[in-house]
Amino acid sequence: MYAMPDEIDVRADGGLRIITLNRPDELNAVNDALHVGLARIWEALNEDADVRAVVITGAGRAFSAGGDFHYLDELRRDEALRRKTIKHGRDLVIGMVRCRVPVIAAVNGPAVGLGCSLAALSDIVYMAETAHFADPHVQIGLVAADGGPLVWGSQISLLQAKEFALTGVRIKAPRALELGLANHVVAEPVSDAIACAKKIMTLPQQAVEATKRLMNIQLERSVMASLDYANLAEYVSFGTPEFNTIVDGLIAKD
Repeated sequence: MYAMPDEIDVRADGGLRIITLNRPDELNAVNDALHVGLARIWEALNEDADVRAVVITGAGRAFSAGGDFHYLDELRRDEALRRKTIKHGRDLVIGMVRCRVPVIAAVNGPAVGLGCSLAALSDIVYMAETAHFADPHVQIGLVAADGGPLVWGSQISLLQAKEFALTGVRIKAPRALELGLANHVVAEPVSDAIACAKKIMTLPQQAVEATKRLMNIQLERSVMASLDYANLAEYVSFGTPEFNTIVDGLIAKD
């Protein structure tokens, strides 16, 4: 559906679209195909007049483990791929912020790196009891230009956001709920997220979509104030000696 790569499964259930990150054997770690799909899907959803709500989740036991190590290796070696990826990261952020329908994240397992970003950019978050968030960009020598640190400061204490961004510490589900990074911690996040989406779909469409837009205007302004700097900083970080050394180590262990 929507000509997505195999790494993204989209299923229609009436006006609901269920998006599943589909690399379960790799814990839904992000490769180029998955990243391209995530950049493009939001505009496709906006243009589909039948869509009333979206649920996003991961196949298998993870939401997403972040960037695939081999993808990171490709990015440091391929200048054109790096430029494309930075652009698509920007498209993903703006696309999610501007998506006209509610996006409900069903965080079924670890949500790391870009997985953490997808949850942070969603409108409602259901989180499994055993799930956690973490953004380890800094730990591997990168700037997180596409989520997490870009939006956390608008959602939680700036002091907490800085600690999570700079240290990459895991945020377990109960703590995420306490901070407001999740709405609900539940045993079955996918089924509960779908139930929430279907409840929203019974409500007047214009009121739902306009209310979401109203509440996202301030988030968009905050994101756009930082996004150009974030994109440039991440682009530069892909070429640093520290990043290369860390990726060499990750590849050697893989």
